[in-house]
Amino acid sequence: MNYPSLEACLIDLEKNGQLIRIKEEVDPYLEMAAIHLRVYEAKGPALLFENVKGSKFRAASNIFGTLERSKFIFRDTIASVQQLIELKNDPIKAIKSPLQNASAALAALKALPLKNPWSKPVMYEEIKISDLPLIQHWPMDGGAFVTLPQVYTEDIDQPGIMKSNLGMYRIQLNGNDYIKDKEIGLHYQLHRGIGVHQTKANAKGQPLKVSCFVGGPPSHTLSAVMPLPEGISEMTFAGVLGGRRFRYTYDDGYCISTDADFVITGEVYPGENKPEGPFGDHLGYYSLKHDFPLMKVHKVYAKKDAIWSFTVVGRPPQEDTSFGELIHEITGAAIPQEVPGLKEVHAVDAAGVHPLLLAVGSERYTPYTPTKQPAELLTIANHVLGTGQLSLAKFLFIAADDTNQLRAHHVFDFMKYVLERINLQRDIHFYTNTTIDTLDYSGTGLNTGSKVVLAAYGEPIRTLATEVPTVLNDLTSFEQAKVVMPGVVAIKTKPFTNYETVKEEMKMLNYQLHDSVEQLKGVAILVVCDDSAFVAANMRNYLWVTYTRCNPSHDMHGIKESFVNKHWGCEGPLVIDARIKPHHAPPVEKDPSVEKRIDRIFAKGGSLQNIA
Repeated sequence: MNYPSLEACLIDLEKNGQLIRIKEEVDPYLEMAAIHLRVYEAKGPALLFENVKGSKFRAASNIFGTLERSKFIFRDTIASVQQLIELKNDPIKAIKSPLQNASAALAALKALPLKNPWSKPVMYEEIKISDLPLIQHWPMDGGAFVTLPQVYTEDIDQPGIMKSNLGMYRIQLNGNDYIKDKEIGLHYQLHRGIGVHQTKANAKGQPLKVSCFVGGPPSHTLSAVMPLPEGISEMTFAGVLGGRRFRYTYDDGYCISTDADFVITGEVYPGENKPEGPFGDHLGYYSLKHDFPLMKVHKVYAKKDAIWSFTVVGRPPQEDTSFGELIHEITGAAIPQEVPGLKEVHAVDAAGVHPLLLAVGSERYTPYTPTKQPAELLTIANHVLGTGQLSLAKFLFIAADDTNQLRAHHVFDFMKYVLERINLQRDIHFYTNTTIDTLDYSGTGLNTGSKVVLAAYGEPIRTLATEVPTVLNDLTSFEQAKVVMPGVVAIKTKPFTNYETVKEEMKMLNYQLHDSVEQLKGVAILVVCDDSAFVAANMRNYLWVTYTRCNPSHDMHGIKESFVNKHWGCEGPLVIDARIKPHHAPPVEKDPSVEKRIDRIFAKGGSLQNIA
């Protein structure tokens, strides 16, 4: 379906049994988010809140709650988009098979944005920020946030829509020190196109004009999170994916998406920041309060009967997981073209996406040598860590498989393959004092921490343990050892205090296991944690705890570790300290009283009586 509006999409979902209307009055303070989370966990339908307390506007969520529903929404265009990407990677194919690829060429005509100064439904009325559904998601959030924004900026040196950037950068609507209805917060992270635009505007001493679109055709929302190369406008992708050209106009020098449900315009002045946050984020923790750009509100517009779209993020998986899955479906074929030798990548959602990246590469450098060890894989790893948002990866596990059967998306099998083959003395490579994801608080400061590459290639060198080795049950100060998966054991110890104490703790662990390396041969990773039963309960817990709570340079140790010409390695298991540290952000947790209040919506006679 080529939806001209968000409402058209919601009506279509309802006709197909994939949307429920919630008619009861619902409080935007914690209740709406709690309802969304419960329905998402039950793999339930999209939601349309028709009675939002304190606002005349309706709100919709869980629109992209499952991959199946996301693919349903774009069922008429997704094949054409995939074909266009394939043709971009192999233009000769279009020449050889012009008739078979004619549909892709027609789809490409939708890419050109349409300037539409006459029809401006989004400018039906001018409103205030306080008129919007001010949705607060988690108890410790600093205020209400826009969680599905399409934030639009232009290059001050090359103005116009074709050199613009559309990104999903969260917007804080109230709270903290923001002046009501006049100021809002703009949070964006590293490697985002808006940063380039603000840098250029700052250099000229001029404010950056910003337009925030909310709602509109669902293709616009997805386009805001697409990892497109710098210089390619997201609006062209929105047109192709939506089967409808992106319609826009200008008002007071601001770009206006005329199909949006809401538009907030404003300016960001050089050097003007205010504290933004906290915010319960997609890693499952709160991103804390920090200074971020201040956006001075110019005007706020809404279309007639506008619908506010939102999502809720927290410990993954959440609705944004479907975004990642859909993006992989659409762009997976492009990966090998971007990084030579790279076959597949998978940012592991259960670990918060950026903390853990799995990659399958090639080994073609020395086919004449009988010894198989990572070589080309290390070149590929460097390329990956220098490419767009892939560069935010903290742990990069990369492997090659001559049989071409290894898949990065099969997380358990991939990890098992790596752990069977990795040489812990040779194949671990650290990047210290570098940039990491803004939302990752495991490092030494905001945006600051370390990375590590773990590479594996060749025949298995160990049989992974499926039972806890006896020696791990007889330790002092380390207890409750439990197998997480073959080759990985979690072990509990006392809470983290400081890094000086850690040195003594690791010295004690090494002392106790120094002469037991042979008995530990089947253990590749030993996870030191606060709750080994929780970590070992399932892969989701292991991935989340281990890779979100570790700063590689500070929190990775080894049994019988050594330095050889500045290269670190260990003879026994790799030890990952995944305890909660004092500098970590707190995890997001539901409010029990709110959970009890929303039971009315799910009880007999409520709108969602058959859900969850």
